[in-house]
Amino acid sequence: MSFHRVCLESDLVEGAARPFQYRLDGVKREGLILRASHEIVAFENVCRHLPVSLDGGTGDFLITARNHLICHAHAATYGVSTGLCVRGPCAGLSLKRIPVTVRKNEVWIEAD
Repeated sequence: MSFHRVCLESDLVEGAARPFQYRLDGVKREGLILRASHEIVAFENVCRHLPVSLDGGTGDFLITARNHLICHAHAATYGVSTGLCVRGPCAGLSLKRIPVTVRKNEVWIEAD
């Protein structure tokens, strides 16, 4: 494993998510990264109900004023800091979290 630079910490704005791509175990994957309650979190960009991206492939994520991330496909609703689905067909399941490291204003994840 090695580290993959995702973005600058200063590029992340509260209430907005950014998509990114990475490889894990030789497989190309999509992720999303955001600032939630003064913490930077990243998740695999795959809904837990169906294997579709949460943004519908647009790069635009729906985040509510109450800090919920909503899947474009069927409105499953996830907490932005926990990834836990609080409403929808996959309620009780969580998005797959990607560990994040911040060094000198750069945000990194562990990947291939």
